Amino acid sequence: MGLLTHLVTLPLAPVRGAAWVVERVVDAAENEYYDPGPVERELAELERRLLSGEIDEDTFDRREDELLDRLDEIRAHAQGIDS
Repeated sequence: MGLLTHLVTLPLAPVRGAAWVVERVVDAAENEYYDPGPVERELAELERRLLSGEIDEDTFDRREDELLDRLDEIRAHAQGIDS
């Protein structure tokens, strides 16, 4: 870009800066949303609660299905498959 282009588009700099910040926030949110770690930890905690008798089989099965579906969604996203 030349000097003239920089001068003409200077008033748009705050907009470009804000757009850049929004992109970074979206990227960070997506990375957190698609992180399998918390889901895997929750599965382990769910199994611990079942084995200790805190929850019954039905509750375990229902929540386990939800968590496994979430893991499938995360893995599909990681492979670039839109679910």
